[in-house]
Amino acid sequence: MTDRAVHLTASVLLSYPDERLIEALPLLNSTVAQLGPGEPARRLAAFLDHVAATPLPELAEHYVATFDLKRRCCPYLTYYTYGDTRRRGMALLRFKHAYQAAGFEIADELPDHLGVVCELSARGATEQAVRLLREHRAGVETLLRALGEEHSPYADVVAAVLATLPPPTERERRAALRMAEEGPPAEEVGLEPYGHEAFVPVQAGTPGGSR
Repeated sequence: MTDRAVHLTASVLLSYPDERLIEALPLLNSTVAQLGPGEPARRLAAFLDHVAATPLPELAEHYVATFDLKRRCCPYLTYYTYGDTRRRGMALLRFKHAYQAAGFEIADELPDHLGVVCELSARGATEQAVRLLREHRAGVETLLRALGEEHSPYADVVAAVLATLPPPTERERRAALRMAEEGPPAEEVGLEPYGHEAFVPVQAGTPGGSR
């Protein structure tokens, strides 16, 4: 449940900051306060303090400047391994199938967005979400490194998510280092068949995703 609470908080914080984020702050602060000591609670609390002290327009401007305008801070996990190549399309299908197996459909966002994967965990499919995070851990590590170099407060959110995973293996460490040094492969292709979509529950009457 602790990991799920961390992922729930991260899924909201990794969404575009608007009035819904401000409205959710009391619940998010309460959730983080109940996590107990540790890196996830410390990191998420630091980011929530930043949100509380920063005007919403500045939060939104930083979000766009970081995640939309800097490729090195891409929140889409398969990008780090495959770039915009045809192989990435197959990797996106794996994410989509994981959501469907957990009882979700896709809408409004690519399925490999880190916040969407965290939302999958928050909605109860933590095992499936953690499996996807571990498979793309090198990408998450690379994103964290880039955010840190940009001095972005979002590094705290990504670090909190990473702290819910088991320690990296030597192979994962080497993969993260290689990604940081070489960057993603290049081959520009369209990804339209895989949908700019996020998932929503299959059952009618259940609230959908935040994206």
